[in-house]
Amino acid sequence: MSEITIREAQETVDRWIQTIGVRYFSELTNLAQLVEEVGELSRIMSRQFGDQSFKAGDPGQGSNDLADELADVLFVLICLANQTGVDLTRALEENLNKKTNRDRDRHRQNPKLNES
Repeated sequence: MSEITIREAQETVDRWIQTIGVRYFSELTNLAQLVEEVGELSRIMSRQFGDQSFKAGDPGQGSNDLADELADVLFVLICLANQTGVDLTRALEENLNKKTNRDRDRHRQNPKLNES
């Protein structure tokens, strides 16, 4: 698969929902799905990068599992954006501008981030 823009991803997910997924789940169901997927991502992250360890036979030990969980989160997030009419490209651009203006010097001046 070639690289796609965020807008193309939104269009691709919408086509998938309309043809294979039948219809979108309700917004509240998709919010619950997003929380569930973030939980699965958290489980892998805490074991792979944190202090938790995997149990014998525990799924999620490979980098493909991490990538798959990140993709699951992105898919449901895109579904929510599509359902609510949010253009994620525009939203991300506006959000980055907001963060740039608000945090231009904040992080450089944070001594916690400048410790070795």
